[in-house]
Amino acid sequence: MMGDLKSRTALWAKGILFVLLGLFASVLLLLFAPDWRVAGLLALAVWAFCRAYYFAFYVIEHYVDPSYKFAGLIDFAKYAIGARRD
Repeated sequence: MMGDLKSRTALWAKGILFVLLGLFASVLLLLFAPDWRVAGLLALAVWAFCRAYYFAFYVIEHYVDPSYKFAGLIDFAKYAIGARRD
């Protein structure tokens, strides 16, 4: 399996690429369907997924189960369904 990414440069590049990909997809979506309702739903979806990500990695780790550290969303899903709980 692959190890953890530790290079600061690579981590910054990865973050910037995610932002660019999100912007690119958002712009294309709004070009295909230029409507204020689509823009509002897109903004709502992005906000909701950001809050869910925050919940999965910050709230669970700091308030629900401080002993458990998640490596990714798949690990969180396993934890959430009880497969990896002690």
